[in-house]
Amino acid sequence: MKVVIIGGAGGIGSSAAFNLLSAQGTYEIVLVDTRPNMITSHVMDQENALALGATPDTVRGGTPEDTLDADVVVLSAAVPLRLNSSRSVFLADNAAIVDQCLRPLRDSDFGGVVLMLTNPVDPLLTWAHRQGWLPPHRLVGYTLNDSLRLRTGIAHALGVHPKDVDAWMLGEHGEGQVPLYSRITVGGESVVLTDEQRAVAEEYADSWYSRHVALDSGRTSTWTTGLGTARLIEAMATGSGTVVPASVVLDGEYGVHGVSLGVPVELGRDGVRRVVEWDLAPGERRGMQRAAVSVEAAVADLDGVAAAR
Repeated sequence: MKVVIIGGAGGIGSSAAFNLLSAQGTYEIVLVDTRPNMITSHVMDQENALALGATPDTVRGGTPEDTLDADVVVLSAAVPLRLNSSRSVFLADNAAIVDQCLRPLRDSDFGGVVLMLTNPVDPLLTWAHRQGWLPPHRLVGYTLNDSLRLRTGIAHALGVHPKDVDAWMLGEHGEGQVPLYSRITVGGESVVLTDEQRAVAEEYADSWYSRHVALDSGRTSTWTTGLGTARLIEAMATGSGTVVPASVVLDGEYGVHGVSLGVPVELGRDGVRRVVEWDLAPGERRGMQRAAVSVEAAVADLDGVAAAR
């Protein structure tokens, strides 16, 4: 599987490449960025790591033309992180970057999958879908971190290890996230949180982004997103049927039409095999509707900015 990572010189892009080296499957990894020396540095380092790998992966630097025959194009290019209160502040600037990165694919017979990491992922993926050149099943957005943070928050509340917690965050990647408190398990056993435990879990998950950005470290969720991206690509490559959270354009699932939101999906080499539709509690269902309205409003704002230009 050929995986081209646009923004491959950055922390998340290089982390995704590194984590792919230990994932199931064999990958031709191509790093593309406007910083050639950083690409060369990562390639020099990672090609030595190949000696520890179990599969004959390859890694190299490349150009935007490498995307044309890629199986997966990972889009992690973005404006630099700055102090902010919401990922939505990056929408217009990152849309311009996304548009530039995808332009070569629009003018080709590209047959791969676009895996969007650039934020805010849901409106950007919805916006890309509405340009009409790529089928919705080949557009996938990265939202796994929301569920991981919810699981960690629940682990803190219960005093257990995060690996024993299974919990899902659906909806919008940001303010419109929808925690599924109706589906929590610990060690495979169903668990109902008390109000106090739920408050602890919510505080951790809801405040994670603002707390991290407030550190003004200049870095994003490099290790989590890099590993999570590799896991999504692994699910595509192996066709394992593993259900994972991802932002995809919905066609009536969860009562949402034509908007990309985080939902449970099965992935394959051609992208989204199916959206897994669970029975949600009434409050969770309403949360999905609110998230869709929020994303729709963001796309409308983006269209307005584009029209003004």
